[in-house]
Amino acid sequence: MITLDRLVNVLGSSGVRLWSGSRRPREVMLRSVVIHDPTDGRFGTGDVYLAVGLEAPAAIVAAGKARASTVLIRWGGTLDKDAVQNARSLGLAVVLVEPEVSWSHLSGLVYGLVLEGRETESGRGPTDLFALADTLAAAAGGDVVIEDQLHRVLAYSNLESKADRVRLETIMGRRSPDSIRTLFEGRGVYRHLARSDEPLFVEPSEVHDFQGRVAVAIRAGRELLGSLWIGTNTPLTEERRQVITDGARISALHLLRSRASADLERQVESELVIRMLEGSADAKATTSQLGLQTENLRVIALQAHVEDELHAGVLLAFEKATTGFGWSRQSRSALFGNTVYTVMPETTAEATRSRTWTEGIIAELPAHVRVTAGIGGPADAAALPASREEADESLALHAPRPGTPLIVYDESWDQILLHRLRVVTKSGRTPARAPVVNLRRHDADFRTNYVQTLQTWLEHNRDTTSAAASLAMHPNTIRYRLRKISHLTGLDLESPGQRLATLIALAATSPDPIGHASTRGVLPNTREVGLSD
Repeated sequence: MITLDRLVNVLGSSGVRLWSGSRRPREVMLRSVVIHDPTDGRFGTGDVYLAVGLEAPAAIVAAGKARASTVLIRWGGTLDKDAVQNARSLGLAVVLVEPEVSWSHLSGLVYGLVLEGRETESGRGPTDLFALADTLAAAAGGDVVIEDQLHRVLAYSNLESKADRVRLETIMGRRSPDSIRTLFEGRGVYRHLARSDEPLFVEPSEVHDFQGRVAVAIRAGRELLGSLWIGTNTPLTEERRQVITDGARISALHLLRSRASADLERQVESELVIRMLEGSADAKATTSQLGLQTENLRVIALQAHVEDELHAGVLLAFEKATTGFGWSRQSRSALFGNTVYTVMPETTAEATRSRTWTEGIIAELPAHVRVTAGIGGPADAAALPASREEADESLALHAPRPGTPLIVYDESWDQILLHRLRVVTKSGRTPARAPVVNLRRHDADFRTNYVQTLQTWLEHNRDTTSAAASLAMHPNTIRYRLRKISHLTGLDLESPGQRLATLIALAATSPDPIGHASTRGVLPNTREVGLSD
């Protein structure tokens, strides 16, 4: 079950568009599909009619007989007046299919989206998974919860009985509480679910206000998709065990169908987002297909790493980024290489929504996943490639220091400029002899702090008193060091050009991501304290 609006948006990249004369509201719900069969004289009924082999006038008549609200027809030009009038009188939404698009490809997409693209209040999965939970609860005589492999709630029964605290917290929090997961791990419950298809009785725990459960794995072949839980204080009879075992098999089919539909939509969304970020698409048309605004957009670049598990972190991040089945999400995402790119619409000039969304993704990922991210500057749809480059640069700046505040391009342009200088410096020829190189060599050989002194003095606009306060040393020490630096390097610190070149060289060759090493507060050499001019 999906809306007409979502169907048209998803199919837009496959050569399909909604006829501008359609008066059917785009919010209309589509629940079933019927395809034209010339060998069958009977007319099936369905919300979406695939008019295979029919010209527009005949297709509209057939769709009316099928009681459809939407008809997909092959379109090679304009609709004639009779077809237009008939479509409007029937209240049909006419979806036009380009001649190059094959019906077999299109029918697969439509069936997948309409029949499998059902949404739940938990964000994803077929609505009849809740109906299945109710059926199993009635048959087995206990409250049912269905979870995915990450212990997130997919569906639960509405059987009216006294629920324990754990069930209430699980449903309200959409996930098993940490204390219960720890309890189950200690009792070997998850280990059993990973290895066996047999139902397992989990003893009650008064300490946790837990009345007991029977758990069974939901599996497709060897892959664990999730688990099914039924509340009970005692082990189940053989008959009730068979009920939940069968229920786990049926749940697996539901989850596989839901995954297939989700993967289809992710693929369509990713292709459109990548085309926008590469600048190879009609920006306004593509934002319309994606359901995005055309102004005030930002690109977020995010990478996630798990030690010894190649791609596991970024795949999990992409799953989180695209959670929220259908077009209920504000953002649109694509997985490109080892980076998740997300286009986020903003409501103000600030990156408030982008920052909140990114921090939310990071918070939802497991603690062992190392996440780095960068946020590009604001852009209209046509300028998204530039925002993507800015997001990449912001990401590169954030990469050496995960866990620190996010880098937003327009808030950190100075740091990013210095980062560019460092990249260029490293990729080019590094001079063996130059004032800054010689000064760094002197510091290393004689354990002096001349580089730090010079950089701080230049950053404080040659204000000796201010630089001295920053370095916690006497102003005369600064003056003494500056004379030594001029003598050692030949620098003319009275020359504006040499001062500017020196400051750039210091920033470009600094090992610290922010610009220069933070070693302020180091006490000066005692020989230098109090030296006069």
